[in-house]
Amino acid sequence: MARTHSSKSKHPPSSESGRRNKNASPSTRGKRDLRSNDGNPPILDAPVTQLPGVLVLNANFEPLNICSLHRGIALLLLDKAEVLRFSDQTMRSADEEHLVPSVLRLHSGVRRPTPELKISRKSVLARDGYTCVYCGSRETLTLDHVFPRCRGGETSWENVVCSCLKCNNKKGNRTPSECGLRLPHPPRKPRYVPYISFPRFVSAVRRPEWREFLEGFGKGLEQYQSGPRLQKSRPALLLLQA
Repeated sequence: MARTHSSKSKHPPSSESGRRNKNASPSTRGKRDLRSNDGNPPILDAPVTQLPGVLVLNANFEPLNICSLHRGIALLLLDKAEVLRFSDQTMRSADEEHLVPSVLRLHSGVRRPTPELKISRKSVLARDGYTCVYCGSRETLTLDHVFPRCRGGETSWENVVCSCLKCNNKKGNRTPSECGLRLPHPPRKPRYVPYISFPRFVSAVRRPEWREFLEGFGKGLEQYQSGPRLQKSRPALLLLQA
C-alpha cells in the first residue's frame, strides 16, 4: 500500500521569525510595525497612560468627552469628526510624520442625557480648587460640613467644603464663626454640569490648548494651578458657581 505524504510545507519558517512570533506580546502580535526609517517608534506605541488625550466637542461645540488618541484617530478615519486644534506632538507612520489631533468636533450632534452632578469627595475638591477654603493650604485635604452633621447639617453642595485637616480639627463640631474661621463665600452647587466627569473637566479647563473651548462653560477654573501646596492664599469659590 502506497504511503501518503504529509501536506505540511517543505519550508518551515526560519528560526528568526519563529523567535519573533514567540516573543511577541499578545497586544502586538499580528499588528503592523509602523516604525519610521530612523527607527523611532510612533507615538501610538507609547504606553496608554502616556498618550495625549483628545478633547471631543459636540456639533454645537459643547464638551462631550476626553477620549484616547486611538479613539480620536478612529473618529477622523471614519469621517465622523473634524480637527479644530493640533497639538505640538507628532506621530510617525511607515514613511510619514503626522500632527497629533488635540481637539475634535463631531460632524453630527449627539443627544446626551442631562447628567446629574452628585456630590462626592473628588467633585467638592475640584470645585474648591483643591484648596482649603479657610486658610488656603493644599496639605492633607478633607471634607468639612459648614454646619456640623451632629447638629443637623446636611451633606449637600451648600454645606460641604474642602478643608485641611488642621482647620477641620480646629473647627470640630462648631460653625466657622464660632471658632474664628472665615468662609470667603457660601458654598454652592456648580451651575454647569459637564457630561465629562467634573474633576476631569476642571483639569481640562487648565490645559492652555483646550482653554478657549472650555472657559465659556467653566469660567474661572483656570485660575487654580496644580501643585503639591499653595500656602497663604485665599481661594475664592469658583465662578462656575451661580
